[in-house]
Order: sequence, then C-alpha cells, then structure tokens
Amino acid sequence: MSYSSALRITTLMIVLCAPALPAHTSPALADPYFEDGFLGLSQKELHDKLGMPQAVRDRKSALRVFTYYPITDWSKYFSKLVSPENGEDVYTFSREGIDIRYSFSYAVDPNDESEDRPLIVRLVDIEFSPTVPLSHIPALVPEFRPSTDSGSPAFRSNIWLLLFKGTASSAARFIVKENGKDQLDWTLCFQLFSMQGLPDRLTPYVMIDRMEISTQSLQLVTHRQQHTHERISNPYAHRVEQETIPAKPLPKPVPVPHYAE
Repeated sequence: MSYSSALRITTLMIVLCAPALPAHTSPALADPYFEDGFLGLSQKELHDKLGMPQAVRDRKSALRVFTYYPITDWSKYFSKLVSPENGEDVYTFSREGIDIRYSFSYAVDPNDESEDRPLIVRLVDIEFSPTVPLSHIPALVPEFRPSTDSGSPAFRSNIWLLLFKGTASSAARFIVKENGKDQLDWTLCFQLFSMQGLPDRLTPYVMIDRMEISTQSLQLVTHRQQHTHERISNPYAHRVEQETIPAKPLPKPVPVPHYAE
C-alpha cells in the first residue's frame, strides 16, 4: 500500500470516529435572523454595532415598570444579583426633534449553564416622545421598512397594529418562548402601539407611542388568535399618504316608523 493511500484511509477513520456534535447547540453568532438587523445578534455584536448602551433597565413587574441603571453600575453590581438576561440595554437618539429610546431584550440557551452564556437579541422596544404619526415612523426608525404590498399580512386591535414582513426563519425559533414553537414558522413582525386607542377609521395621521420589533407566527395569529387579531389592509400599502384606510362597515340603521300627521 502506498503512503498516500494509507494517509487517506487514516484520515477517513479519524472523521468517522470523531464524536458527533450535540443535537442542541446555541445559534451561530454572526448574522441577524431578519432584515431588521437586530434580532439574533449577540449582545457583543450589538455593542459592536451601536456602541455601549447609555443605561440598562430591569423590569419590575408584568406592567411596564422599569428601574434604570447606569451601565457601569449594572456591570459591576446588579448583573451579579440577577440573571444578566433580565437587563435590557437602552440607547437614546434624537431624530427630527423626536426623542427615540431603543431597549433590547435578550434570550439565552436554557441548556447552557456557563456563567458567561451568550445573550441573543429577542425583542426591540422603541418609544417615541412625543408621539408620532403612523406615516412618519419609517423616517424615524431606519430598521423599520414596512411592506408596501397591499396583500402583506396586517392585523389590529383597539390599541395596536401588527405587521408581518418577509419570509420565515427557522433559526428565529431560538428566541421564541411559545409552547410548540418548533411546529410553527416565525416571521419578522412590527407591532405599533397607540395607548390612546386606535380609531375605527385608520389614517396616516394616527399617533403612535411606541413599537416593537419581534418575531411572530402568522399560523398562530390566524388559527388561534382570530378573536383578538382583526385582519386589515396593510396600512403602509402604496399611496398611504394620500388615502385613508376604509372604515369598518357601519351597522344598518334601525328603521324609524313614519306616522301620518
């Protein structure tokens, strides 16, 4: 047997005998899951992209009640007392006279028990002060590029709009907490909130307080949440600046009897 043939056989045996990788691994740290550019980044990658945050906030209850810490205090003290993923990195920007606050929430691999397990961006919370009209949000939030296709899935409640964008990503299941998430497809979503309530007739001038960038399942919304998610036309379809979105049909009036005088 030649030396080259023996070398090939030895190499093949090494490959075949190498231990298999574990079935569950943390996501590769390199690329975001969607076109927003944030979801799926590690905390380090986010810091490389935006710099260090101005503050870290910690949610104190199920309501939107937060305690804000300077980044130095959080790194030295508070992240040691609670799980690091409980802290949301906060960045503030001023654009066109509007104060805009980004807060990044993280997910972790529950099977990773190491002390410095990577944090992965799972949700971006963006707040506006003062409130801004619906039509102006794409100019203020460069990561928000809503579909202009009239058939793009869109839903509403009395206080929020939910807009789907693009194709599903199987990798995005890592940041989802929903039971049965592996049987569903997960797509980039933008959820826009109006805490004063949305009118029945939506216009480009509806005022928005904040928005979230996250991943949601169209299957979940259409099959299990149809009572809370009313399907509507895409509010960012072409000519949204000129047209108002049709109102809900009004109920038929009750006939009024006419009497002879």
